[in-house]
Amino acid sequence: MTDVLPKLLATSVVRGSEKGQSHGGVYLIDFESQRVEQKIDWNTGDIDFAGRGWDRGLRGIEFTEDAIWIAASDELFCYSPDFVPLGSYRNEYLRHCHEICRRDNLLFLTSTGFDSILAFDLRKQEFVWGLYVSKNGTQWVGQAFDPRNRAGPAFVNSYHLNMVKVDSDGISFSGLNTQALLAVSSDMAISEICNLPKGCHNATPHQGGVLFNDTAADAVRYASRDGKAVAVPVPKFPINELEFQGIDDSRVARQGFGRGLCVLNERLIAAGSSPSTVSIIDIAEGRSLTAVNLTMDIRNAIHGLEQWPAGWA
Repeated sequence: MTDVLPKLLATSVVRGSEKGQSHGGVYLIDFESQRVEQKIDWNTGDIDFAGRGWDRGLRGIEFTEDAIWIAASDELFCYSPDFVPLGSYRNEYLRHCHEICRRDNLLFLTSTGFDSILAFDLRKQEFVWGLYVSKNGTQWVGQAFDPRNRAGPAFVNSYHLNMVKVDSDGISFSGLNTQALLAVSSDMAISEICNLPKGCHNATPHQGGVLFNDTAADAVRYASRDGKAVAVPVPKFPINELEFQGIDDSRVARQGFGRGLCVLNERLIAAGSSPSTVSIIDIAEGRSLTAVNLTMDIRNAIHGLEQWPAGWA
């Protein structure tokens, strides 16, 4: 393999952790040296610990020229490149955030608890736009709202939106229960790009097809419009090497839970799983090339995953 292996920034959630315990973190992973540095230990107790994941841990990651943006469940944090806190931002319509995506001066966030997508203006440093997603029979409906006033949607989590991608083609998004990758037009009409299995994460258009974590099937998949299909199994470990493997994995945590996905180039991607492991995958050849494991605690699952900026130390 001739590709230079990347540095990646990863966030994690420790599912089922209790108040007073660490429930997530931020890790800088250097695949060339196989070195991992934990940059942030997320142990704030000022969250809702109900449910398996709920408000725990840290989620989506994005970069601007001189800052790192990391989402928690209901707060957006800004850090310097050496992880000095620079600010944080809340909005009453941001709940249970998952992935985030930057396009120019706007940062788009999934607000899973409101079945919505929010836009944060990086210059104004405020939330300026929202889109509430619902369904009328078989027809998807998008309703724009202003997150700066109280006329937004009610708290609802029907579709569990967990992924948003914004590029020159527009906005696409998906969730555990959308069973489709969806696109938003300029007039807020929502259409289906393609079908997806229930329970997937990180679905994104890629190379004329779709790339996603098929979480329920413990695999990373790529499917093209011309019928090409690739499935790469999520790594798993011997049961006797796992920590907390005696917990109820159907409701709290299990190994092989795939979440976190980052496109490195036309051929290589990085994918996350639990216990917190990041794999480099050659999606063209359909095989895993290398992996770095952060912990054997099966409660600890990768959430966000992004490539470290090339010009940063």
